Amino acid sequence: MSKYKTILQSNKDELHSLYEIANQDSWKPIYHIHPPFGLMNDPNGVSYYNDEYHVFYQWYPFGPIHGMKHWGHVKSKDLINWERMPVAIIPTESYESHGAYSGSAIVKDDLLHLLYTGNIKNPDDSRDAKQCMATMDSQYTMTKYSNNPVIDIIPDGYTKHVRDPKVWKHNDIYYMLLGAQRKNKTGTLLLYKSKDLYNWNFQGEITTNLKEFGFMWECPDYFQLSGKDVLLFSPQGIEKDREDFHNIYNVVYAIGHFDIKNLYFHIDSYYEADKGFDFYAPQTLEDSTSRRLLFAWAGSSEITYPSDDYMWAHCLTLPRELTLEDNILKQKPVSELTKLRTTKKEISGDITAGLNVLSTLDNEGSYELIVTLKTEDAKRFGLSLFHNEEECFPITFNREQGTISIDRGNFYHQFGGEYGFERCKKIDIQDTIELQIFVDKSIVEIFLYDGSTVFTSRVFPRKDMKHHIAIFSDAKLNFTITQYKLKRGIV
Repeated sequence: MSKYKTILQSNKDELHSLYEIANQDSWKPIYHIHPPFGLMNDPNGVSYYNDEYHVFYQWYPFGPIHGMKHWGHVKSKDLINWERMPVAIIPTESYESHGAYSGSAIVKDDLLHLLYTGNIKNPDDSRDAKQCMATMDSQYTMTKYSNNPVIDIIPDGYTKHVRDPKVWKHNDIYYMLLGAQRKNKTGTLLLYKSKDLYNWNFQGEITTNLKEFGFMWECPDYFQLSGKDVLLFSPQGIEKDREDFHNIYNVVYAIGHFDIKNLYFHIDSYYEADKGFDFYAPQTLEDSTSRRLLFAWAGSSEITYPSDDYMWAHCLTLPRELTLEDNILKQKPVSELTKLRTTKKEISGDITAGLNVLSTLDNEGSYELIVTLKTEDAKRFGLSLFHNEEECFPITFNREQGTISIDRGNFYHQFGGEYGFERCKKIDIQDTIELQIFVDKSIVEIFLYDGSTVFTSRVFPRKDMKHHIAIFSDAKLNFTITQYKLKRGIV
């Protein structure tokens, strides 16, 4: 079967069979956005429109591979209860012959305008990219622009890898950033502007004070926080640097000043956006309360995941509220998530050294942990999730090295080992450490120090074994853990 097949070329029996296979898998999350079946990747068109949050996403329906990309769609009034909507964009036109790739959304004239990249593969195996537009009205009716593509030609000096339009409005002008690759196989960003969203003029390449930084920049996002300009992008091909950039592809946020007239972004500082194994292609929106919210793909390309056996792959992160403090982008779970809480357990105590399995806490399913660890003497200490005699997921603080690390190499179902099983970050280890952790079947999101450090990781514990939560330390440590079981937010 060709992987370039649309959902219109299928039938109800085939789709129902795919749904039934995927729905048998107990690794499927219950409160993270995930596909009903098939492969999900980048969040697209994240927006607040008509008093609802909308999240579109890259979706290939027919299996856990990167095939003909559609735009899936979910919506919510509260960021926690998500309703699946009909497929938003099905690639049926010549300008999107091999997929409707990633893009963004903006409200204009009471319509939600979706800008995206039409992917084309030619018979000679060359490729092309067209920037396209569709609209959605308040009744969720989708209409592709009759004169697509809105950007037909790739400027001289760049390969056909030009994609992922991010659009915003400033002073009655619409701007578009595109991820791009120069002919010399280095990554960059291109800027366009328009008065009406339909007619776009190429302004040029955005220059920065970064040296060469990967072979392609994907999924750009730009916004302002606390008087600073913030650029999010996903550079491909960065070399590992000590604790940084260990994933196959990584995400960077840069803080500085964007001189849009002169096409220059001066970067004061830049950091890896998430230190876990599975975080890519983040996209943000501003909601009705002026919060800047982020969603990202909790996955990685070119890796086979254990859930592939059930004909589905990947999910999105929880929505995160962004703030800026001392040039550090803080990511915190949105406050609405507290409404998912059901039963509560609390346990506290002391250990002198060794391991303490907390058998009264439930490590099965989907829950939230609020953890406080207090120690002045311990050199190495932490928390172990999915803990039993054969498996564990340790979150380790090493005071001598000044690091926090996670290790997913202790599971029967291992994957992605070619990129390493450990992720690490240099931090200031204080005598009191507070963590907020979300576990949802096969995804873990860890928030440390008010969201200044975040780890997003997929894990697949054995289904036929019971797991626990444990505390470990090499010296006296006091701990308090509050656990909330969380209810379903999406079917």
